[in-house]
Amino acid sequence: MTELNLLGTPLLATTYEELGAKCLEWASGPSCVSMEFANTQIVTMRRHEPDFLEKTSKYDYFIPDGMPLIWCLNRAGAGLKDRVYGPTFMREFLSKVPKQYTHYLLGGSEECGSRIKEIFQKLNPGIQFVGAFHGRCGLDGILDGNSEQMVMADLARLSPDFIWVGFGTPKQQAWTRKHKQLIRRGVILTVGFAFDVNAGMKPDAPIWMQRLGLTWVFRLLSEPKRLASRYAKYNFLFGWYLFWDAIRGKVIKRAGGV
Repeated sequence: MTELNLLGTPLLATTYEELGAKCLEWASGPSCVSMEFANTQIVTMRRHEPDFLEKTSKYDYFIPDGMPLIWCLNRAGAGLKDRVYGPTFMREFLSKVPKQYTHYLLGGSEECGSRIKEIFQKLNPGIQFVGAFHGRCGLDGILDGNSEQMVMADLARLSPDFIWVGFGTPKQQAWTRKHKQLIRRGVILTVGFAFDVNAGMKPDAPIWMQRLGLTWVFRLLSEPKRLASRYAKYNFLFGWYLFWDAIRGKVIKRAGGV
């Protein structure tokens, strides 16, 4: 797997299978590894907003979650056939993960968490969900009330192999920035929307729209009031920064290997 730098973000050129295998390897290691499933909004926010860049500074890997990112990486020779979409990765990984690995859910509602557990226990009998928190997380990454101390004590005691974080952007990134150094081991995956999709609480775009890079259009039509201004801003800025870097010959750089 190779990392390619796009608009200042090192994106890991990988596949579902490669990333799944790496996650098992990282979970067996001695340190905490964090991953962000990055779409065009995440990449653009890291370029445009210094505060968000700082919030995401502790991530070890950024996984290209949007098709426009894949198209850009392929122009640089990545040879990828598909993105690694957070909701799909979560679904495929939890459906197949060996039983000895443990999982902790952070985010979503109580109903969402219950549905996720029920669905994946049917798909993968014996899967171990060892803990969960479904309360609120602030923009500073701190959990409400006594939950902060309770969750950190849980994570220290249970030492889960995988911590799935679904607070949404930018709260989940703030949580990871604040807490990663306090977690001894395991893999943190910030997947946001994947909680609601895999719990069946929100619809996802049809496969044909996903392949054409139109997931954002489907989500916009589903939640226009909440998402219209966000997509208008970050889609424009993504295009602008691509153009600006292109005329300077700095769109994509090889960042290294994994």
